[in-house]
Amino acid sequence: MNETIPRFDELGITPELLNIISKYFQTPTAIQHKVIPTAIKGQDVVGVAQTGTGKTLAFGVPMLQRIFLEQGQGIVILPTRELALQVDEMLRKIAGPKFRTAVLIGGASMWQQKQSLRRNPHVVVATPGRLMDHLQQRSYSLATVKIVVLDEADRMLDIGFLPQIKQILSKCPVQRQTMLFSATMPIEVSRIATQYMKNPVRVEVEPSGTVSAKIEQGVFIMDRKDKIHKLKKLLNENDGTILVFVRTKHGARKITTSLRDIGHKAAEIHSNRSLAQRKEAIAGFKGGRYRILVATDIASRGIDVKDISLVINYDLPENREDYVHRIGRTGRAGKTGKALSFVTYEEKRYIRRIEQLIAKRLPIISVEPRSFKAPVRFR
Repeated sequence: MNETIPRFDELGITPELLNIISKYFQTPTAIQHKVIPTAIKGQDVVGVAQTGTGKTLAFGVPMLQRIFLEQGQGIVILPTRELALQVDEMLRKIAGPKFRTAVLIGGASMWQQKQSLRRNPHVVVATPGRLMDHLQQRSYSLATVKIVVLDEADRMLDIGFLPQIKQILSKCPVQRQTMLFSATMPIEVSRIATQYMKNPVRVEVEPSGTVSAKIEQGVFIMDRKDKIHKLKKLLNENDGTILVFVRTKHGARKITTSLRDIGHKAAEIHSNRSLAQRKEAIAGFKGGRYRILVATDIASRGIDVKDISLVINYDLPENREDYVHRIGRTGRAGKTGKALSFVTYEEKRYIRRIEQLIAKRLPIISVEPRSFKAPVRFR
C-alpha cells in the first residue's frame, strides 16, 4: 500500500498563504504537518525537534495567518543573531511584500531598530538581551502581542537567558498563544511550559539524539598537537564546502589564519566577530566565496547552508547534545554527508557520552601514534 504524501492544502492554511508557500515548498515536513493544524486553531504548542526539521515554517505559517486575520503582533525569541536573521528571512519570504518585521539583535543599530518598531511591524524577531534593552528603554511594548514563539529554548537556557525569558513572558498579555520549540527538554524548559503556557499540545519529531542515517560518522584518535596537520590533510582530501567546529574564539581565529596562510579560502565566525563580520562570513560561505567556515558553537544551530559536504569537530563540544546539532549541518534534505571528529586520548569519557546519546558506536578511523611511549587503551 502506498503511503499518502502529506500536503500543505490539508492543514487549514488560507489560499493567500498557500499560493506563496507552494512557490518554495512542495510537501510539509513532519513537524510542519503536526504543528500547523494545531497552532492554526490557536492552541499552545510544545515542539520537540532538531534544527533543520522545518520549525520556522511550522510556527511561521500559523503566526502569519492569525496576524493577517485578527491583527495584533507576533514575537519570535531566539538565542543567537544568526538564527534571528534566518527566521526573519524565512518569514519575509512567505508573507508577501506588505509584511513588516523588526529584528532586535545585539551588534546592530538601536536607532534603526527603534525606527523599525515605530513602523508597527507585524512580527518582532529578537534575541532576549536586546529585547529587554528595548523594553527597559520603553521603545517597545508587548501590549499588542498575540503570539509568542520561543525557538531553540534549550539553547537559550544553556547560555543564561532564563531570567530574561521569564521577564518577557510575564510582560506579555495573558490572553495570547505561546509556542515553544526545543531540541531537548531539560527540566527548566518543562517548567517554562508548565508555568507560562495553557495546556500545550506536545509534538515530538526526531527526538534528542536522532542523527540522520545519511551522515557517515568517524573518529580520529590523536595528540592535540597533531590536530592541525590532520585538518589540513582532510581539507586536501575532501571536496566541497567544509564546516570546522572548535571550542574557543582564539582557536577559531588561529586555525582560520593558518588555513589562509596555505591558500585555503576560509572564514571564521564566533562571538568576538561583529554582526557585519558574521553576516559576511555566512554569506560568503553560502555563496562559495569561502570553502571553509571555522566556527564555535554559536553556529551549531545557526547555519542554514545547503550542501555542506563535511563537518569536522576539531574540538569535541562540551555538551554532547551539541554534537548532534553540529553534525546536523550536513546530510540535510535527504542528501548524504560526512562528519569526522578529532578526539584526544584524554577525551574518552566525552566520546562515550556522545555514543550513549545517539545510541550508536562511532567508528574509529585511525589511532595516531602518541608522542610518548606510555600505552593507552582507548576502548
